[in-house]
This record gives sequence, structure tokens and C-alpha cells, in this order.
Amino acid sequence: QVQLVESGGGLVQPGGSLRLSCAASGFTLDYYAIGWFHQAPGKEREVVSCISKRDGSTYYADSVKGRFTISRDNAKNTVYLQMNSLKPEDTAVYYCAAVAYYGLGYVPHRSYEYTYWGQGTQVTVSS
Repeated sequence: QVQLVESGGGLVQPGGSLRLSCAASGFTLDYYAIGWFHQAPGKEREVVSCISKRDGSTYYADSVKGRFTISRDNAKNTVYLQMNSLKPEDTAVYYCAAVAYYGLGYVPHRSYEYTYWGQGTQVTVSS
């Protein structure tokens, strides 16, 4: 059974940091692209960052470039999202998603491209 479980969300002050984890079970991430998306109340789900497992290519939304870093731990079958310099506008539910992907040079980064989704973890940035 394919499952993605996010963790690491919480309440943090502006300028603070959080590290989100996406643990996969039921499949290995070797030939999957993994994406992080977020959805704020009343807004559409938006891409945050994605990583192509095959060659490690990454994609970042303009709003998080230089602040967020996506990475993976193959041994733990887990992908991380390190979020630094957090802003109130980063407040949202964060979801990880996976899709089987074998290509090079392109990182899937649209929500409709992804097959499997986690349940989400809440991130709140507030003083």
C-alpha cells in the first residue's frame, strides 16, 4: 500500500525555521519525483518545491527560492523540506506528493502531474 506521511509542521514566529519530512512506504523513491505543495484557506493548492529522484534535479517556486531547500535521504526513503526565514504568508497546510517519473531535465511541478498524496501538515507562521 502506497503511503506518504508528512510531519514537522507547527507554529513558528516570523523569521524562524521548520523542517518538514515526507516518509514514503509501500514503494521506494528511486524512480519517483516528490513534490511539496501548500494550500492556504480559501486559496488553490500551489507548488512549493519538487525533486526528481533520478538525477536530483529540483524546482522551487519563486516565493521560496533562497529560503527553502528540498533534499532526500535514500536510506530512510524520506524527503525533507527545510524552511528558513519563514513569513506569515507561508502559513498553509503543506502536502507532499509522489509520481513515478523516469525523465531527465524536467521536474514535475504541477499538482495534476502527481499521483499519490499525503494528508498534510499545518504550518503557521505568526508572532
